[in-house]
Amino acid sequence: MALFFDAAWFDAALAERGLTRTVLAAAAGMSETELALAYKDQRELSAREVGIFAELLGAPPAEIARHAGISTPVPGSGAEGRIAELERRVAALEAEVARLRRG
Repeated sequence: MALFFDAAWFDAALAERGLTRTVLAAAAGMSETELALAYKDQRELSAREVGIFAELLGAPPAEIARHAGISTPVPGSGAEGRIAELERRVAALEAEVARLRRG
């Protein structure tokens, strides 16, 4: 994982899509000042922002996180992903219990 925000990579990805830093900031609900701080390694992106950047730039969240040099989990990984899986399993078990009680 990179230890710094790879500004050149992000700028190239934006240029490839005809977008600007202003658009990137607006899409993530950030001010241009907040984005500038991230570019200078003075602000870490949130998992939500990583997800938005990934969608806008057409890259996997893990790639965005790597180029952003962040240590926070990317959306759908870590505890977030495990919790979602556990919630799905509990819902399936509850549905099965309800079916057994009816039958």
